Amino acid sequence: MTDTDIPGGFEPLSRKSPLTEPWEPLYAKKTDKAVIIGLRLAKPHTNGRGLIHGGLIAALSDNAMGYSCAQATNWTTSFVTISLTVDFVGSAEIGQWLAIESDVIKTGKTICFAQSLIKADDAVIARASGTFRVVPRKG
Repeated sequence: MTDTDIPGGFEPLSRKSPLTEPWEPLYAKKTDKAVIIGLRLAKPHTNGRGLIHGGLIAALSDNAMGYSCAQATNWTTSFVTISLTVDFVGSAEIGQWLAIESDVIKTGKTICFAQSLIKADDAVIARASGTFRVVPRKG
């Protein structure tokens, strides 16, 4: 994969986790309102039928919405997922660019609500919504 395969504005995702490590390379693009996560789909992202696995979509949507809530609070708090809902409305294949575009609905002292559209080459294939509990960062 070359840099020309990655849409403009995306940089390597700086936040790593053991869950997402096998899916690397992952990318992020920060906007005024959200953190968009993107990746070029490959074989490690597929199910037994060769389509992109719903678990990948759910996990990356959870990350993108959580990061977007953190950005909305200037990264002063952390968030843990209370609920996550994903509706699958299409599919994606190897080689497509997957982007999770989040929107923070509301942040409060204890709860953050967010939603996202998951797109493969700009076509919506899923939507997700999440509720996150605010966890103040320790000193």
